Amino acid sequence: MHYYVTLTLNCNQKCRYCYEKCVDDIGEPFPFDVEEFLPTTIQYPLNLLAQFLEKDPESTVIFYGGEPTLAMNEMRWIMDNVHAEAFLIQTNGLLIDRLEPGYLTRLNTILVSVDGDQYLTDYYRGQGTFKKVVQNLKLIRERGFRGELIARMTVGAETRLDEAVRWLLNNDEFPFQSVHWQLDAQFWRRDYKPRIIQEWFRRYNEEVSRLVRYWLTEMERNSKVLRLYPFIGVMESLLRNDSTRLRCGAGWTEFNIQTDGNITPCPVMAGMKTFYQGNIGRTDPRQLRDSVSPGEPCTQCTILQICGGRCLYANATKLWGAEGYSLVCQTVVHLIETLSGSLPRVRKLIDEGVLAACDFDYVKYNSCEIIP
Repeated sequence: MHYYVTLTLNCNQKCRYCYEKCVDDIGEPFPFDVEEFLPTTIQYPLNLLAQFLEKDPESTVIFYGGEPTLAMNEMRWIMDNVHAEAFLIQTNGLLIDRLEPGYLTRLNTILVSVDGDQYLTDYYRGQGTFKKVVQNLKLIRERGFRGELIARMTVGAETRLDEAVRWLLNNDEFPFQSVHWQLDAQFWRRDYKPRIIQEWFRRYNEEVSRLVRYWLTEMERNSKVLRLYPFIGVMESLLRNDSTRLRCGAGWTEFNIQTDGNITPCPVMAGMKTFYQGNIGRTDPRQLRDSVSPGEPCTQCTILQICGGRCLYANATKLWGAEGYSLVCQTVVHLIETLSGSLPRVRKLIDEGVLAACDFDYVKYNSCEIIP
């Protein structure tokens, strides 16, 4: 299974969609009992983590925060002492250059928070962020990192998705080979402004349609499947006629170990005591599998088998209410219907030998939720 290891809750940025909205939401009611104060750094003995993960011979570790590179000593210890199939990290990229080549090259995947070009990234994440991140990414490539580097976008109302993704793929400063995005939706309560959200999602759906057309054109002209995770994940399932569970793996094959050693289905659900699945000091990881899944309205949805439920946290909390929840679901319906409509063109390219079905393969549960 895959385990997020939350190394620290501290962060060296104050992003608009994270810190700023968290502050705005202070005092808002929350539908579940939450730990009032979690330790900001790991408070359990690290050898306890090693003993826990040893019980799962197929474990993958995803370093998470806060900003995990603020806890590099713990990261190094884990990489030196835990026998995992792979190590991944989800980072803002500002300090990744401080990790020595011997550890960098052992990382299988780095997901770095980049929201588009310099203007867009700095707008969301702070002045100077983009240049520093690009500088660091160039450095880690020079120092030997050869794993997959994924631009992980947070998409808000300021984003023009198709333009931002195409820029990330084709810019002259640091072109990315892999891109994933997640909607800045349903994490907080006070940011739900119905009219603004409706207009944003209307435009977002148009941008998804344009981006799918671009994706298909690249297949036809260049025999190339661009690694846009929301697209390749869904298309792979359509090609194989597969059904899926929650695509990020939360609650059934992916779990989070928070700083006090308690286990939650995903890192966004840290502190939500109702969803605690155990503790690394007393729980066998083999007992965790298939422990949590989304409830209504996902269980009644006609596209559940291909969507998987989108987000366990959003399904449980419904911070935007039924109306807001429905609006987000409509973006998922649009994504899946647009890709389903493209299936005949993709099949034709495979039949003609322009592409192969394996061109849509990807590493599952690598911290890309697939459904934005």
